[in-house]
Amino acid sequence: MRRKGFAEVMLWQLERGGATPLYRQIQQQLRDAVLSRALHPGARLPSTRELASRLGVARSCVIAAYSELLVEGVLSGRVGSGTYVSSDLPEPIEKAARRRSQRTGAARCFPVPARARIFESLAGDAQGETRAFQTGRSRVDGRTLEVWRRLTQRALRELEPRHLGYTDSRGLPELRRTLCEYLKAARAVRCEPEQILVTSGTQHALDLAIRVLLEPGDEVWVEDPGYPMAYAALLAAGLKPRPVPVDAHGLVVRAGLRAARRARAVYVTPSHQFPLGRVLSTARRLELLAFARETGAFVLEDDYDSEFRYSGRPLPSLQGLDDAQRVLYVGTFNKVLFPGLRVGYVVVPERLVRAFTAARHLMDRQPQSLLQLVLAEFMEQGHFAAHVRRMRLQYRDQRDALVSELVPRTGEPVRVEAPEQGMTLVAELPRGTRDEAVAAAALRAGVIARPLSGFYRKSEPRPGLLLGFTGHPRAEIATAVATLSRVIAEEIAAPRVRRTAGQG
Repeated sequence: MRRKGFAEVMLWQLERGGATPLYRQIQQQLRDAVLSRALHPGARLPSTRELASRLGVARSCVIAAYSELLVEGVLSGRVGSGTYVSSDLPEPIEKAARRRSQRTGAARCFPVPARARIFESLAGDAQGETRAFQTGRSRVDGRTLEVWRRLTQRALRELEPRHLGYTDSRGLPELRRTLCEYLKAARAVRCEPEQILVTSGTQHALDLAIRVLLEPGDEVWVEDPGYPMAYAALLAAGLKPRPVPVDAHGLVVRAGLRAARRARAVYVTPSHQFPLGRVLSTARRLELLAFARETGAFVLEDDYDSEFRYSGRPLPSLQGLDDAQRVLYVGTFNKVLFPGLRVGYVVVPERLVRAFTAARHLMDRQPQSLLQLVLAEFMEQGHFAAHVRRMRLQYRDQRDALVSELVPRTGEPVRVEAPEQGMTLVAELPRGTRDEAVAAAALRAGVIARPLSGFYRKSEPRPGLLLGFTGHPRAEIATAVATLSRVIAEEIAAPRVRRTAGQG
């Protein structure tokens, strides 16, 4: 299939009255565009009449330039069809293109700025993997997909001029109003629509909070072990993350006070601590809020997967207990619906609404309108609640399948508990096991298992594996568990074999 390409909008620079004839200038610029791959093989060129009119030259100039390039084999054409960049360029032209590419590549080898090297070192893991037991996998069932398509088509048909122009930097009022009603009912969040900003996800909300609330060099409590992307965002902003240990009751506030009593903010996942799955106890919540109230620190509450609770009472948000307006509540639709949606939100204290709105305006002006319209309708018509109910049942079934397969296959050395909430579980390995080695061996065998020790900063690491169970069918789970259990058994046995060999 012929490619139209971008020859129609090519930037021409003709020197009129110069020593080089106009047709030679046109010829050379076309040849250069082909050599640099600005025009790819198969790209269609404008007709000689169109190009002559655009350049303000005689048609004979363009005909002469095209004719020379046709002879060289750079262009090809058929009567009645048009003129194209040749799909089979002559060998000298191909060699010249490769030489130019090599020179361009060498010119790119400049020293990387120190600031850029920080971001290079903090690059996150690719999330495109679909193999078990990749984390963060969402399943979109047929009913949700069909409803989403229908609502999208309807939104396109009813799109108004106001949706195509500049809108509120916080997001469309209809989505913020619906979202406010949902958060009040489902998460006991104290808010009004004016306090909600629509973001592209958790990381975007965290970046906004960092820009508005913190200065380079400020100390911030982070859970240890904790979410590496939040830690990386703080480092990249020139802040000082202070790891605070997590126990059976969640973040140890007293340890945070010892580590950084003057911290300006706290990043916490109270409803389902990442990655251990702990719940921040009521006593700890009150301790944390007292610290924030007394010191003026802010608490960034990341409620990333609260929709998926499989047993027990729903957990209210930390923000709902906050009387001093020190908590910013962050949530996302990217896990509960699908990662490609790129819609999240942050609920900010009333006194910070203007500052956050201005910051959002400076960053990227506003969220795009179409997906907001579709999502608002999806929620208002009850499809979101129905989707969550279906996904809870499916994810609970996948969780149970993973536990029922993993426990008997791995036996006593590996401790596995079915989590009451979330999309991941932890398989605890015996002390002394190198979970990085287990994860590497599992990956070579085709299974993804994230080593738990990699989430620790200062606390003594516990060996284990973080396994995602959502979005993986039962049959795939059974096959992957068989492989993973074999790898675990081999890696657990390896130290004993080495000790025995050393004693012999």
